[in-house]
Amino acid sequence: MNTADTPTADTPTVVTSDDDAVHCGRERIDALDAQITALVLSRVEASRQIQAARVADGGRRVDLRRETEIIGRYSAALGRPGIAIAMALLELGRGRA
Repeated sequence: MNTADTPTADTPTVVTSDDDAVHCGRERIDALDAQITALVLSRVEASRQIQAARVADGGRRVDLRRETEIIGRYSAALGRPGIAIAMALLELGRGRA
């Protein structure tokens, strides 16, 4: 390679279609992550409301039978990683005791 072929700071970067695909893919993931975060926060609020109603009726704040159903549903859909996702959602939904 001679020095005439060596890129310099003044040489514009050529964006390939692979780079475009990566950039578009990352933008899509960022948008999906924003939607997932909004849904998780919405789920946390729904859980808070359910807990308040259950406690107001003299019940327990946490329904372990229901939590087991949720873990099973996530596990069935996503396999072992689904269990971790379900556990994280349940932890977030429990809030502070």
